[in-house]
This record gives sequence, structure tokens and C-alpha cells, in this order.
Amino acid sequence: MSDKKAAQIPRNEGCAFDLAYINKIKINHSAVLRRTDSMVKRRTVKKEYQAAWLLKAISCMDLTTLAGDDTPGNVLRLCDKAKQPVRQDLLDSLGMAKHNLHVGAVCVYHNLVPIAVQTLKGSGIPVAAVSTGFPAGQIPMEFKLEEIKASVKAGAKEIDIVISRANVLRGDWKALYNEVSLFRKACGDAHMKTILATGELGNLTNVAKASYISMMAGSDFIKTSTGKESVNATLPVSLVMVRTLRDFYESTGQMVGFKPAGGIQKSKQALEWLILIKEELDAAWLSPELFRFGASSLLADIERQLEHYITGRYSAAYRHPMA
Repeated sequence: MSDKKAAQIPRNEGCAFDLAYINKIKINHSAVLRRTDSMVKRRTVKKEYQAAWLLKAISCMDLTTLAGDDTPGNVLRLCDKAKQPVRQDLLDSLGMAKHNLHVGAVCVYHNLVPIAVQTLKGSGIPVAAVSTGFPAGQIPMEFKLEEIKASVKAGAKEIDIVISRANVLRGDWKALYNEVSLFRKACGDAHMKTILATGELGNLTNVAKASYISMMAGSDFIKTSTGKESVNATLPVSLVMVRTLRDFYESTGQMVGFKPAGGIQKSKQALEWLILIKEELDAAWLSPELFRFGASSLLADIERQLEHYITGRYSAAYRHPMA
């Protein structure tokens, strides 16, 4: 699938809740670990191929700032970096000067959405807002829905929602479906990325069930983590989630996106996730419409690796500021 076709992927309208199907889902933890361990040890990308894959990773990045000390100035600088994520001299050397390379989205808290929207106007880069009481989700439902609607009204084109982990831990799968369905309705035309907070779901079978139910309820993306848990994106969790994406696609014909987030800081890690997507799904998923990294410091390391590819030397970190 070309990028042009990927851009035409329809919204996920969801489907009816099917508890019988959910109850059949079982994950073999040991088999998952063997698969991801084998992938890391046996797959590698070098030289110009590595540079090309790292450029692809940049285009699939949600450049993110979700800190307690975020300011309008931080967001302005982050948006400028989103529009030109790699220094011009490096782009010239890579033959990418005319390709309009930019990140997939900028992700911020709700109160900073208007600043990001204004700064990115005309760039083609959407603004994503974290919502529903991010990161814990421990606020009343009416507040969650109002927060979603307010972010959409402020100009956010993507909403990253968090599920109530208690529904998963209790095995109340219908409650999870109903919750995500309400979020989906509140998002309106905005794309919805559902954060599972997998490090707090107990086991991989729960991760698989929560992933599938989120897609049944209309999620356009499923996302590993908020980045605030003690354990965030891991390859085993990601393998389980992308296989549920594949199962959902085979059952319904609907393509749903995937976003690993939290703890992905190095170029080598980014390559591992790109390889995972390529091998487990298809090259069609390697586009911003279906794959995103939730990242902040990752971009600086990728830019540093690209300079090493061009010059043969590693530069100082200050040559690749994030903001």
C-alpha cells in the first residue's frame, strides 16, 4: 500500500461487542518472549538502509511534551522542531532537502492545544491532545467526555484517551467496551488513540483482550502506554498488540494503527519496532496513518545517528537540541 492509499484509510466505525470471542483469547507468554528475543538477535539494518529507516521513524513520530513544567514557550519550540526535525545541512547531505520531512503529530496537554494549533497552522502536522484524566484516568466520566470535546473544539485532530484499568483487572469487558465507545462518540471527527497502560494490566492475555475490545469500540489506534507507568512500551507487549491488529483486520477488513510510547529513546530501539511492524503486519502499516512513536528524546538520538552516517563521527548532543 502506498502512502497515498494509506492516507485514505477510513475511520474505524467499530463493531458489536462479542464476549464469546474475547473469552477465547489466550496468550502464550513464553512463546511471545521467544519471538521477540529472536527478532532482536537476528535482524539488523545497516548503512544507507539504516538511514532510510530512521527517516521513516521521524515521519511516524508523535513529538511529545507532557511535563508538569510545560510552558507555551516549550510548545512553540517543539512545534518548530516538528516542522523541521533534522538540521538543514544533514537533509542536504541525505538528498532530502525537497521532501518536506516532518513528524507525524505534536502531542500536548489540553490547555496547550491552541498554541500548538496556531504554531502548526499550514504545516500539515496535526495536534494530538491527551485526555480523559491522563495519565491515571481517575476522574468522573462526565469530566472525561467534556475534556475530549473541549480539545476537539480547540483544534486537536487526534485524541489520546486512557482506559479505566480497573475494568480490565476486574474482567469487566463490556464496561471497557462501553467506556471506549463513549469516548469514540465524543471525539467526533477527531481520530482516537486508545492508551492501554499495558504495564498496569497484569498480564499479556489482558493486554490482548483490552486491545481487541478497544478496536471493537471504534479506536483508530491502540497505544501501549502513557509514558508515566513504571513499565512502558516493550517488544513483547507490542507483539501481542500488533497481532490483535492483524486478527482484527482479518476479521473485519478494518486497518487500525499502533503507537508504542514511553521509554523508546534510542535509534536502535526505533529500528526494532519498525522491524516488528514490517514482519508481523505489512509495509502498509509503516506510515504515519497507521504507526506512530510516542517520543521526545528519540528524535535527538536519530538526528545524531544520521550525522554519524554522513560524517563517520558522533557529534555532541548540543548540536541536536530538541527545543
